[in-house]
Amino acid sequence: MGTVTVASPSTSEQIPATMRAAVYRGVNDICVETVPVPEIGPGEVLVRIHICGICGTDLKKIRSGSHSAPRIFGHEMAGTIAAVGDNVQGWRVGDRVMAFHHIPCGDCYYCRKKTFAQCGMYKRVGCTAGFEPSGGGFAEYIRVMDWIVARGLVRIPDTVSFEQAVWIEPVNTCFKAIRNLRLAADETVLVIGQGSIGILLASLARQTGATVLTSDLYPSRHALAATFGLDHPIHAGEEDVVAVAKKNTEGRGADAVIVAVPGNALIRTAMEAVSPGGKVLLFAATQRSEVAIDPAAVCMDEKSLLGSYSSSVDVQEEAAQLVLDGPRNGFDLTRLISHRFPLEQAAEAIAFASEPRADSMKIVIQPSRNAPMAWKES
Repeated sequence: MGTVTVASPSTSEQIPATMRAAVYRGVNDICVETVPVPEIGPGEVLVRIHICGICGTDLKKIRSGSHSAPRIFGHEMAGTIAAVGDNVQGWRVGDRVMAFHHIPCGDCYYCRKKTFAQCGMYKRVGCTAGFEPSGGGFAEYIRVMDWIVARGLVRIPDTVSFEQAVWIEPVNTCFKAIRNLRLAADETVLVIGQGSIGILLASLARQTGATVLTSDLYPSRHALAATFGLDHPIHAGEEDVVAVAKKNTEGRGADAVIVAVPGNALIRTAMEAVSPGGKVLLFAATQRSEVAIDPAAVCMDEKSLLGSYSSSVDVQEEAAQLVLDGPRNGFDLTRLISHRFPLEQAAEAIAFASEPRADSMKIVIQPSRNAPMAWKES
């Protein structure tokens, strides 16, 4: 394979001219192909990807065809800087980093209101492995654009594994959601769904001092949640979630309910399980559709229906530090990775992640050429 040097020899390692990438070619059509390594410009860096998690939003885009093809998805990523463009300050080849793929402008109406995910600049994707920028983490290298380098790169200490650091973006999104709920220590929270994101949300809610109830169909997920101190499980296949929530709150219902899984049917459960004056937060409802809501529950019972989507620069430093300090503070998130696939098996990884089962939590792809050639369980 040929090589190409990006930037100057002092700011770049030897970069191959081509790389392998999982390319989205259409609905449920992922092909691992050879593509050019992206070139970088002034203010940009090239990152060699070590690991990338598969997010539910990646799966939605791949299954629904909501985005044009071809693209290279993947945004929960961590790796090593392989090349540095002109005028980049504070970063060098060999630095271990994660990159946010969205960063807001900081000046528009939405940024002033701190609804950063609605900012026009935020909606632009600042990381790409080629084609229309779409994150690019399902590839060996990504180009990180200048505004992301300036405000969206996070340094990973040598003492922290890539598998821990890959959680920085997902934890940010969950941390933002919990902050938006403004929980108090005397409140009770119900988290519906104990996949990896549900466990993150419940763990962060618990850190506020609130009592946290967790609901899921699978005992194995409750067992994993228990290792994070989540000790109020509701076995949804055997118990009435609403009844248990009320039993634990003197009949009122939970002060807040977080719906951490897609599925409109669970919105009704959440609205019934929340107390008058309480809040229901939708975290995974990213598919546009219609759902019936009892208007009297909102008006007369004063129940609030909220949403939280994507990351926030307001919590970026605090959430990142929470992850980086996690291994020594009982917040080892590598436990949430259940399956690992090499890049060459990206299509199988995405298909596997699309059909969740009891023993599947976070599925990751490892573009590193030293990655194992078959998935393994942690």
